[in-house]
Amino acid sequence: MDIHMIPGVGAFDVAEAHQKDLLVQQSYHCKCMTYWVDEPRGVVFCLIEAPDKSTVEVMHRKAHGLIPNKIIDVKNEVVESFLGRIHDPENLEVTDQGLKVFSDSAFRILLITEVSDAILLRHSLGAEKADELLNRQNDIVRRELSVHGGREVEYAGLGFIVSFTSAAKAVACALEIQKQLSKEERGLTGFKMAVSAGEPVSKSDKLFGDAIKMARRLCTIIHPDQVKIASSVKELLERDYAKIDHHNILSLPPQDEALMEQIFDKLDANWQDPGFAVLEFCKKMSMSKSQLYRKTTAFWGMSPNHLIREFRLEKARRNLRGQSNNIAQTTFDSGFTSPSYFTKCFKEKYGLLPASYQHSFQ
Repeated sequence: MDIHMIPGVGAFDVAEAHQKDLLVQQSYHCKCMTYWVDEPRGVVFCLIEAPDKSTVEVMHRKAHGLIPNKIIDVKNEVVESFLGRIHDPENLEVTDQGLKVFSDSAFRILLITEVSDAILLRHSLGAEKADELLNRQNDIVRRELSVHGGREVEYAGLGFIVSFTSAAKAVACALEIQKQLSKEERGLTGFKMAVSAGEPVSKSDKLFGDAIKMARRLCTIIHPDQVKIASSVKELLERDYAKIDHHNILSLPPQDEALMEQIFDKLDANWQDPGFAVLEFCKKMSMSKSQLYRKTTAFWGMSPNHLIREFRLEKARRNLRGQSNNIAQTTFDSGFTSPSYFTKCFKEKYGLLPASYQHSFQ
């Protein structure tokens, strides 16, 4: 899938360009399947089967000269899950010029749910109770997304990714799920939700990667009894936002949301560096220790030092799933300098020794 950023683009212009692509596609062993055009935002997305990215660029250049701003690899079934189709909309009228003109935005609102690791839940709650709670939560989520017009994109055992075309319906769905799950249930399973929005191709090389990342980051914010929504989603709600019970929703001010993103970006870039500690964290954030402390405690209820350690532990836990690395290797790969200290921290956080956790996947 590629993205063309064309301010002022019109649906007729895109239909013409698509027709030109179709005329030359066979010469480049390509298949131009369909496209999405968002006139207000000035963006076009093309779905193309092609040998490689460079061939897509060459074909577009030959057909009409509009070179994509970015191209990412996608799977048809994933595109269809997010966007609802991988071919042109059905029953389109054809113009006198033989064009199928339509305007269909690829912008989507994503509801992300997260729960604690099933292995850890079964360890702490017992297999029967853990499975019962998870199955009940899954049933509620699937029922409500069906009621509110959401599309289940992914369920990987640790939560859902659900695609909506309406911000109001996405938030209404999240609030109804929250209402049907008791505070005790959510606490036992670590159930969290966040709603974000975005386009299929942006900074990330993964389909809707930036919107998914934003929602997952918002899920980490404290206040588990509230549904987190991105500032972009709050803007989309407009008048509907006034009708929503604000006690059940948390939306960070745009400047705080940007700061949260910056903090996560620094952690992502430096967590494997054992020399990355509080002073270096402050330096990279251009903040004093007291400023950074106030923000990390406001967002996550923990000090910067604690946040670094928790971030490394979570990365280490994910790396242990199904991998054969020994504990010492995982220790150093995660920015810890002592296997014994890593093991102690892991046991305190998750209730299992790293080796026991890893063995559960073998």
